[in-house]
Amino acid sequence: MATGAPSVTLPGEPAERSVPGPEGANGRSVRGWTAYGPPALAALPLALLAMAAWLGRHVRPSADDWCFLPQVRDHGVTGLIGKFYGTDNGRLGNGVLVGLYAKPGIAGHQWFAAVSAVVILALLWGALRTVLRLAGCTAPRGVPLLVAAMTAVVFLFPTLNIYKTFYWPASSVSHTVAPVLACAAVIPLAWARSHSGRRAALAAVFAIGCFLGTLSEETSAVTLVALAAGLLVRHRLFVPRVRSYARAWCLTGIAGVATGLLVLVTSPGSRQRRERYGARTGDLFSPASLAESFHGFLDILGTVLTTWQYVGAVAAGLLLGLLLRGRSSRPSVLLPCRPGFLLAVGALAVVVSGYLCTVLTYPLFGEAVARAARTWNDYLLLYVLVLTGAGALLGRALRRAGWRTGAVAAAGAAVCAACCAGLAVPVGDLGQDLRVRAERWDHQDRWLREHVARGARVLPYHPVSISGMGEPFGGHRHRPWPARCVAAYYHLSRVTFAPGRLP
Repeated sequence: MATGAPSVTLPGEPAERSVPGPEGANGRSVRGWTAYGPPALAALPLALLAMAAWLGRHVRPSADDWCFLPQVRDHGVTGLIGKFYGTDNGRLGNGVLVGLYAKPGIAGHQWFAAVSAVVILALLWGALRTVLRLAGCTAPRGVPLLVAAMTAVVFLFPTLNIYKTFYWPASSVSHTVAPVLACAAVIPLAWARSHSGRRAALAAVFAIGCFLGTLSEETSAVTLVALAAGLLVRHRLFVPRVRSYARAWCLTGIAGVATGLLVLVTSPGSRQRRERYGARTGDLFSPASLAESFHGFLDILGTVLTTWQYVGAVAAGLLLGLLLRGRSSRPSVLLPCRPGFLLAVGALAVVVSGYLCTVLTYPLFGEAVARAARTWNDYLLLYVLVLTGAGALLGRALRRAGWRTGAVAAAGAAVCAACCAGLAVPVGDLGQDLRVRAERWDHQDRWLREHVARGARVLPYHPVSISGMGEPFGGHRHRPWPARCVAAYYHLSRVTFAPGRLP
């Protein structure tokens, strides 16, 4: 890289001041790192994602999956979508994604982790590339992939329950994949260099918003908060020539999400779900419910803020900020503004959306809402993205201040490596649990199928649970659900409790 790299103008930075290139104010301190470091470092989070995806081959159905499988087998994906809309929860988009992984049967569960990991990584990488393009910046080869991969692993694996976040498809499509799909709305902005491209981007954000509205109420709430924040600060964030389009984009996204939510909340399935859990609108926002939700959210914040692996997102952003380059051929659409203002807006969006999600999930989980970690993911992705942005602003500030960027980059790389190593331990431990459960599940599955083939109509079933997942007769036999679905899956009249493993 030439030492005369173009200067970079980023939000929070006066346009008239020049910023040293990635080599830093002290010359060539990170030239070698820029060429070879990011691709090599990206191998660590990519390897962790690959390992986690490979372990997904040991996933077997549990909880709600027991009910989805016979429904799709007997009535197809459209039958499941109709059941979601008319009976279960009204989530049409959720029914589509559940149907897609349930249609192949067990194979759909085994491949879900790998497919979702690729989708999450690709969407985060695409969103980052689009944001850099809009900012009129570029980064050395491998840096966007590194940041996207670190964002993915920090989002997926520091959770209290990795299985429910990453491996359980029924939860992942609602609370893990859903917020990443919301980020996909940024990608079509890369088309917006012509009148037809801008219209296509607006159509895309409306369609994505509609789908999100019928996929997850919590992710919809986070998306609405983020879009509203963008709408309110557009005059301080965007140059005048794009403000009207930014306003149209935010309003179109809000309209799309609102349309999807309207379809969801007016559905028969949603009404029945609210009745089952007593989540009437008046009760949902009652003073008692709001107060209990607030206490639960404080407990969640205490857990999240003391989870050290999230510093990996800051480290990845730091490397991005150190290595960003300007690109004069495509000017930035972002105005210079104070980093503190951007971080305050981001932090406020996380807090508001997080509390709102806690309010929405409190009727279902009650006081256990602070332990239902899978429902935190709807706003934890926004939290991780804010941390990454904070790291990028810090890297830019250190570079401007003339710090020895080689030492800073080395420190950021060390933190990323430590984060990946720390997260590999729980993922590996869970992998062992997955293998053990798969062996027991497969053994019982063969036994049940053999006896069904001989004409049996009532058979015993022994719970084979993992990571607190629901199983028939789990919880010391206090939870018979989903025994009816297991019986339907094996074409039995009913299943009974087996106190020990089947022969």
